Amino acid sequence: MIRTRIAAGLLAAATLTAATACSASDQPAHAKAQMTVAASTAPSETFTPLLQQPLPNLKGKTFTSAIVAFPPRASALPHRHGQAFVYAYVLEGTVRSKLDDKPVTTYHQGENWVEQPGAHHVLTENVSRTKPAKLLVVFVADTGAKLKVEDPKS
Repeated sequence: MIRTRIAAGLLAAATLTAATACSASDQPAHAKAQMTVAASTAPSETFTPLLQQPLPNLKGKTFTSAIVAFPPRASALPHRHGQAFVYAYVLEGTVRSKLDDKPVTTYHQGENWVEQPGAHHVLTENVSRTKPAKLLVVFVADTGAKLKVEDPKS
């Protein structure tokens, strides 16, 4: 458990360091834009790409890191990440998450989880009414694939 947290912290630090070290000219245009994900009435999350890089030793796969910020009381609509492998690390605040039919889990700053390809992310929310929450999210996905696909509206 301790080794997992140390490894997760090192991965987070390495990703942030790499993203910070890259100059603007090194990052593709689509990795620079900030995107706000719409929700009807409740506040919603923002997705800010940090680094997007094809993986030279995994043809057809791309590494993407991003900050997902949740204002107080914000939640994401149910979604999937296609066939991407996803790693999430809580940089700030507390988030509640539910994948597939697994129990709801609450994650605090410094904790992390993974999402297997094809997982259904039915709940992601900031539990605080007053403080923001931020995640570092890392995707290993098929090059060109959408990183988030919201559930169809019923």
